[in-house]
Amino acid sequence: MKRCIDIVFSLCVIALFLPLALPIMVVLRFTGEGKVFYRQPRLGKGGQLFKMYKFATMLEDSPNIGPGDITLKDDPRVLPLGKFLRKFKINEVPQVINILKGEMTLVGPRPLTPRTFGMYPDDAKQQLATMVPGLTGIGSIIFRDEETIIAQSSKPFLECYRDEIAPYKGELELWYTRNQNAWVDLKIVFLTAWMVFSPQSTIYDVIFPDLPRRGGPRVAPLSQEGET
Repeated sequence: MKRCIDIVFSLCVIALFLPLALPIMVVLRFTGEGKVFYRQPRLGKGGQLFKMYKFATMLEDSPNIGPGDITLKDDPRVLPLGKFLRKFKINEVPQVINILKGEMTLVGPRPLTPRTFGMYPDDAKQQLATMVPGLTGIGSIIFRDEETIIAQSSKPFLECYRDEIAPYKGELELWYTRNQNAWVDLKIVFLTAWMVFSPQSTIYDVIFPDLPRRGGPRVAPLSQEGET
């Protein structure tokens, strides 16, 4: 059923978004570095690498410049149009192609780069490897403004991600594996849309009062018997 929803959703988005996508593609083609799409290697189910689609919002060589696959606040690698696309998450829309191909799903843990995946706790890594990554998820909602967290930290960006972001994000993804169902997925889709227009909102605490808290008790991963 989830796969059927993914196919219908991705086809509908492609059809509805095409009138807006075409002018965006034209502007990207003739500005910046002339690239329309950026395909970044991410880890999928079973630890298999796939190329995740995004609109090209940063310099093409960004992975080899500065913080690499971690984006900072006011990152100088972001192109002028890219700032707008990233603010409203429009740069993520091409990932419906990955959903249509079966590499991603609508709701699930966000796909990670190999380096950021390595910073997660071992139990979270084991569970994430069993999941199909999602276009949106509870971790990406809570950490919607990840760049600000890194900017406000006294630690270097890699240490901040490893010590402050990855452990809690891992707890959130473990929570999702324990609680995932169609109703939870629907609420996550609603929250994703809500947070685009109200990024400072904490309505997720009302909708999901049992979410793990920073520094709270560990969320136990699913046992092998409990996996589906």
